[in-house]
Amino acid sequence: PRAKERSNGWKPQVQRAFIEALADTGSVASACRQVGRAEVGAYLLRRHPKASSFRAAWQAALDLGMQRIEDVAMDRALNGVEVPVYSYGKLVGSRRVHNDRLLMFMLRNRAPERFAGGRPKALNAIGRMEKKRLKAKWRRQWEKEQRRTSPAEVRASIARKVAVFRQQMEAQLSPRTLAAYAEFERLRDADIARGYKASDDPEHPLYLERGEEVKEEPMQLPSPEAADREVEASEPKAEGKPRWRSIRDMGWD
Repeated sequence: PRAKERSNGWKPQVQRAFIEALADTGSVASACRQVGRAEVGAYLLRRHPKASSFRAAWQAALDLGMQRIEDVAMDRALNGVEVPVYSYGKLVGSRRVHNDRLLMFMLRNRAPERFAGGRPKALNAIGRMEKKRLKAKWRRQWEKEQRRTSPAEVRASIARKVAVFRQQMEAQLSPRTLAAYAEFERLRDADIARGYKASDDPEHPLYLERGEEVKEEPMQLPSPEAADREVEASEPKAEGKPRWRSIRDMGWD
């Protein structure tokens, strides 16, 4: 109930009529027109601290309105809609058009286990908004966690894991092996301290000879005289036949 009774106020009977119209139409604007009230008044009443029952009735009416919208969509998917047909600017008749996309949408949402491969129903506008809000929230939380972790903490975490792994490894080794491993670490640290390099150690397999590199002499090309001698030796002259001159007979110039 309202604190004051006004001629244009939201009296209890007006509220009930608005809820009934909202359940029938699913539209706040249409429901307000039916009861002769402004939309702003309906939203102000819904936000009132003591209007919990009105808000609950509003939500229930919207649920009923959504069911009605689904019924209308199903009717259009099954029976189609009448579309006028014009010829040269004049109405000559009408034809019934079926929306196959609407039909598949209804089938996938009403029977997803049969027509959508068992996947959940497609999100409506409210579901997409909620998904976007949750993704932004999770992103902020992840960025906050990343900012809290410094490089020093990451290195410390790695060092702790290495220490645990080393303890587990040493627990499986004998005292003799542990002594040998400790000697190995001592020698390794000594090599690092004095700047040891395998390339400078003649006893190391990776040692590289620093002597003078052997220069390969270029292959000598045969002289024209040698080419002539090879030709004469490989191709005997036939009697009575002239000898053809070639490029090799011209010399190198």
